[in-house]
Amino acid sequence: MIPEFVNGLRPLELGEPGELRSRLIDLIVNGNKRATAGALEWDYEPSEPIEAVGEKFAVVGNEHEHVATIQITRVEISSFADVPDEFALAEAEGDLTGDDFRQSHFKFWTDCGYEINDESKIVMAYFELLEVL
Repeated sequence: MIPEFVNGLRPLELGEPGELRSRLIDLIVNGNKRATAGALEWDYEPSEPIEAVGEKFAVVGNEHEHVATIQITRVEISSFADVPDEFALAEAEGDLTGDDFRQSHFKFWTDCGYEINDESKIVMAYFELLEVL
């Protein structure tokens, strides 16, 4: 179970533990990944507050260790159908367009057992890397 705070910061878990999480962390550390997405219904409601501009997060690894610190620079909520190309490029997970984002994330979320459709609300959080530990 992930702790509520890591070094005084809210933790940010990316993807599922294992190879996927390691790959996503590498993208952040290498400066490619500058955004992350979450489904409002499953990743936030009812217990997890949406990231706030200026808020810092402890990016956590597979063992919940603090591997990097990021700061949120912009947060937007969009319907799944309207996620823009700009976001897909900032997320840097191989998606070059909003259509690529929708295809890969539809697969990820449905593989996790979630129902996703064009109207599903997506939280798009942009960030900057502050430090790598």
